[in-house]
Amino acid sequence: MSTRIPATLIAGDGIGPEIMDATLTALDALEAPFDWDVHVAGLAGVHAAGDPLPPDTLDSIRRTRLALKGPLETPSGGGYRSSNVRLREAFKLYANMRPTKTMVPGGRFDDIDLLVFRENVEGLYMGYEHYIPINDDPHAVAIATGVNTRQGALNILNYTFQTAIALGRKKVTVVHKANIMKALTGIFLETAYQLHGEKYAGQIDLDNVIVDACCMKLVINPWQFDTLVTTNLFGDILSDLAAGLVGGLGMAPGANIGHDAAIFEAVHGSAPDIAGKGLANPIALMLAAALMLDHVKLHDKATRLRRAISATLNADKVRTGDLGGKANTKTFTAAIVTRIQNG
Repeated sequence: MSTRIPATLIAGDGIGPEIMDATLTALDALEAPFDWDVHVAGLAGVHAAGDPLPPDTLDSIRRTRLALKGPLETPSGGGYRSSNVRLREAFKLYANMRPTKTMVPGGRFDDIDLLVFRENVEGLYMGYEHYIPINDDPHAVAIATGVNTRQGALNILNYTFQTAIALGRKKVTVVHKANIMKALTGIFLETAYQLHGEKYAGQIDLDNVIVDACCMKLVINPWQFDTLVTTNLFGDILSDLAAGLVGGLGMAPGANIGHDAAIFEAVHGSAPDIAGKGLANPIALMLAAALMLDHVKLHDKATRLRRAISATLNADKVRTGDLGGKANTKTFTAAIVTRIQNG
């Protein structure tokens, strides 16, 4: 019998509970050995505990060091910071990995297979901001300070090189703006070349591209890239751009990795406008669960889940409405389960 694996489960807001139920149904069909500790965050956290990231939820992740999370809504109004950013900070989740792979052929781009790695806790996302008042305008000047460190760069770059090599990738491209932001992104570019020369030369190729040119190249010829690694803000933008190449955020899983914890998530929003209507596409969260299975070395189950999703979409032609099909969340999930059981 498989060793049981403790893990925190956060269903999320909006469509979160629906796509989480679908994902758990698929994981049950795979007999994935997770022991779930169920908690809330986001808007559900505010309703339950007056905090979008309740202490009990944080304590659970500290204990399990592993979590699967649905989309969270940041409550409107002052005083509430993004729960996603707070989670990254609380557990020093320095690496965000977003695989981008074509699952439904025939779109604007075919045969896309990109990995995007984003530094996850530094840069302009650190939130060092303030206003300077002038005369009667309290917000006359806005100032933000970005902070990138050598160690922060080493954390994400080592993880990128090691993961890319393990997956058989051929080339890592560093995306930067070191021509203008010579210190803030220059340290990242400089560290990448130093690290590659010391540890990874001969194992994988390395090149670099300026971020604005990278955006242009991605929409003209995305196949020229293999693995991208970049700083926090650029990674936020590029990972969503890459998702657009394969049909949008509904196909985009994310892994947030730190030394002491890992959180896997669907990166799309909570879509409250369709919540409870059975219309949600659970693929992103299912693919996040596949990344989680890989993380705990259950590679066979991860492969079976990805193959079941692909077969359901392409052999069975069962698709949700956002992909041009007629299936609802439950019928799509049932088709996935059938594929898992028969595969």
